[in-house]
Amino acid sequence: MNYRLSDRERFAAFLMRMRAKGMNDPNLFGAFEATPRRGFVPAAHVEVAYSDRTIPIECGEVIEGIDLQATMIGQLGIETSHRVLEVGTGSGFTAAVMARMGLRVTSADRFCKLCEEARARFEALRLTNVTVRHTDARAGLNGEGPFDRIIVWAAFDAMPRVFVDQLATNGVMICAIGPDEDEQTLVRLTKIGSRFERDDIANVRFQPLAGSIAAVL
Repeated sequence: MNYRLSDRERFAAFLMRMRAKGMNDPNLFGAFEATPRRGFVPAAHVEVAYSDRTIPIECGEVIEGIDLQATMIGQLGIETSHRVLEVGTGSGFTAAVMARMGLRVTSADRFCKLCEEARARFEALRLTNVTVRHTDARAGLNGEGPFDRIIVWAAFDAMPRVFVDQLATNGVMICAIGPDEDEQTLVRLTKIGSRFERDDIANVRFQPLAGSIAAVL
């Protein structure tokens, strides 16, 4: 018999993994449950949508496994009044989750195709509190801050100090720092005055944060 798990069963397994790691935020997991993940991953990868596997998407990009996505969003320490900048829209799933939590989300990506497809998904879900920007966001979005929280789905090779000015006082930024071809450190950066206070979270392997706007896609 070829037995396949339902999305509800896959979500339950994800929830149990996260609770085993000490995460049990009802608002966070309610937003994950309310956001249909199968609509944000290619059809060929629906079976692993709720796993911790990296999933390839359009434009040669990937989205992180759902466990890491939940961990990073959870580390933001968000409140419903917060304005969030996301660098790396990808399929739009994490922006949709944060929008479900009541946040005002601005999500930026260098690929026009990804931005257009994410916008269509947000419209289908009637999410009006998320905006997509097709732009090079290596230095954030000048003129659109300050943001209360910033989350980046790619790695910097050094401390991203340029983002200090785009964070509100006591704002938090979650990102990875380290070399392109090696393990990086996922960090939580808190703005204290004109500097960052750093807390290391875990080791990860992210793609380097690419520059410029994609010429074709």
